[in-house]
Amino acid sequence: MSNTFLVTGAAGFIGAALVQKLLKRGEKVVGVDNLNAYYDQALKNSRLFQIQKIAQASSWSFHQLDIQDNEDLLNLISAEKPKVVVNLAAQAGVRYSLENPRAYIQSNLVGFGNILEGCRKHNVEHLVYASSSSVYGGNKALPFHEQQQVNHPVSLYAATKKANELMAHTYSHLYKIPATGLRFFTVYGPWGRPDMAPMLFAKAILSGQAIKVFNHGKMQRDFTYIDDIVEGVIRCCDKPATSNPNFDPMNPDPATANAPHRLFNIGNSQPVELMQFIQVLENALGIEASKDFQPMQPGDVVSTAADTSALEEWVGFQPFTPIEEGVNNFAQWYKAFYSS
Repeated sequence: MSNTFLVTGAAGFIGAALVQKLLKRGEKVVGVDNLNAYYDQALKNSRLFQIQKIAQASSWSFHQLDIQDNEDLLNLISAEKPKVVVNLAAQAGVRYSLENPRAYIQSNLVGFGNILEGCRKHNVEHLVYASSSSVYGGNKALPFHEQQQVNHPVSLYAATKKANELMAHTYSHLYKIPATGLRFFTVYGPWGRPDMAPMLFAKAILSGQAIKVFNHGKMQRDFTYIDDIVEGVIRCCDKPATSNPNFDPMNPDPATANAPHRLFNIGNSQPVELMQFIQVLENALGIEASKDFQPMQPGDVVSTAADTSALEEWVGFQPFTPIEEGVNNFAQWYKAFYSS
């Protein structure tokens, strides 16, 4: 067994940032991404170029591969023998799942099943995988904590992430594979996804167009800065999931198990009103936005807020970047990247 990290979704927002941090601390990293056209492929290629600039030939390799392709994926895992697999590959986006549900079934269910099989067949020591705050569905008991039930998703995307948690638990139970699921809360920052609010807002504001403000602005999100997310992911990679010695099957804890499987929220624990976020972005860009107030979108939720005390207890870390600092960093990157 090598000390290699295999990161799927390596050209994605979180994946590329994670790869760079791992390379900077001297790890060998194998990246996988299908470079699909869900959003601008040039942005994905630019992220890969940033990785290439800091990578040594012996420490980094990239494979354009779809996790839905079971044979190619298993061959790669067999050849590289990674110690840790970090699965960030998925069909993302809540609203897109209303239009193209099959993409979510194929990538998030079939593809994730292939990841699990690769870990089982090749004795991977730890699987860390992306879940999502969307699993909490329409739950209004804030802040969200891992002991809450997540049985009422309001989008197919959320349902596939809940399914991933169940699938990973099953493999942990049957094959003793340590697996850690991370429920990400609204990640933002430089190199972000074009389909998410910060990028959509910045593009519209700088081009003089109105931004779409859903639910008439009466929403809040637990915006979490990319550097905080990556730090939390790496700390979890370094501490494989273990079984809970106090697990009570008569009163089961949804976040732990007799199996080596754990679930953690990873969010800023400081939910921000949408209108406040917009104002912070306006200040960072130096332009006031024209606003197009619209009703709530299907599959969306009004509020998210993370209780991250379990993550802090497990790995000694809690995201902390203030929204003003994170948004300013994002705005400066956006103007530089899209003006070049």
